[in-house]
Amino acid sequence: MKCPFCNSTLHKVLDKRETKTGNSIRRRRECLSCSRRFTTFERIDLGNIMVVKRDQSRQAFDREKIKTGILKSTEKRPVTMQQVESMIDSIESTIRKEYDKEVHSLEIGTLIMKELKNIDPVAYIRFASVYKDFRDIDEFVNEIHGLQNKGGPFHDESL
Repeated sequence: MKCPFCNSTLHKVLDKRETKTGNSIRRRRECLSCSRRFTTFERIDLGNIMVVKRDQSRQAFDREKIKTGILKSTEKRPVTMQQVESMIDSIESTIRKEYDKEVHSLEIGTLIMKELKNIDPVAYIRFASVYKDFRDIDEFVNEIHGLQNKGGPFHDESL
């Protein structure tokens, strides 16, 4: 393990915690050369699970792609990195439990939307607008009305 700031391999672990889902271990480290602190995660490798894309091509599961999508939808929203990591852990856990060798990208998108809907409805709408490929404003409005009608975070009796 190299320090991301000075590339030194000399560091000490200050704190070690298991994540809520139990799928990874978080370690807070301090570099003994430059004294800066950084966090590392130890996770189970899901490299053997393939993601089936919409065009039926396949690629290895990549946690970072999920993180990128979530971060884009939560940009400038009150969502912490801890919440993002927790969402990704939950999605990864579900994939590991429910799928053996392959998972369709549509299933991953659905899992992401489910997590976002619980954390931040605006981020959910942002993600859904790209994922569901809204073609016009009516589809966008219908999605918001769907949230309102289910008594979700957008629910307002006056509307």
